Amino acid sequence: MSFAGIRTWVFDLDNTLYPARALYDEIGDRMTRYIMRATGLDTAGALEIRERYFHQYGATVVGLMRHHGIDARDFLLDVHQADHSVLKPDAALRALIERLPGRRIIFTNGGGGHAERVLTSLNLDGLFDTVFDIETAALTPKPQRACYERLMAHCGFDARGSILVEDTLHNLEPAHGMGFATALVGVVHPAPRPPYLDHWAPDVKALLRLALDAETR
Repeated sequence: MSFAGIRTWVFDLDNTLYPARALYDEIGDRMTRYIMRATGLDTAGALEIRERYFHQYGATVVGLMRHHGIDARDFLLDVHQADHSVLKPDAALRALIERLPGRRIIFTNGGGGHAERVLTSLNLDGLFDTVFDIETAALTPKPQRACYERLMAHCGFDARGSILVEDTLHNLEPAHGMGFATALVGVVHPAPRPPYLDHWAPDVKALLRLALDAETR
């Protein structure tokens, strides 16, 4: 599938628009400490349910809300208060995104204002029409199909003529089934390449250069 006709560009945030490792280490630590305070578990127990709920539900917060009555909004606000000094503006990425035709949307399982703060820290604020996060999705995370349906209904677009750019392969499968073009960014090219993956590049800037080159041909 080519990039021709793409007029809605939907981007995951963490590890897609920027390498999130440094920030995520702190967010992970904050999650563990929050779970310890809220449940009385020790560090090992908090880590165990943090990872288990993430894999079971797609987002740790969903499991904490269902099984422990934790206030999702409070959790998301607390754990995402990370030190953004580790993030640096990326002028080259900003210039590439500015050149994209059509709408641009952030689609993330984060919440608590995380996306907005990251975009500001990266100097990418003002480039996106909408930030659609897990709270906007009524705490229904990717890769649940309902999350993608709520995204399209909230933003008013059709999957045809749209592309989802992700660093997580399994988040692309439901999108492709609904009609999105799909793109994976990351240093490892999946082999064998699954049928629901249309494009791959080692990072988002390489992907956008390919897309923009195709636009000018």
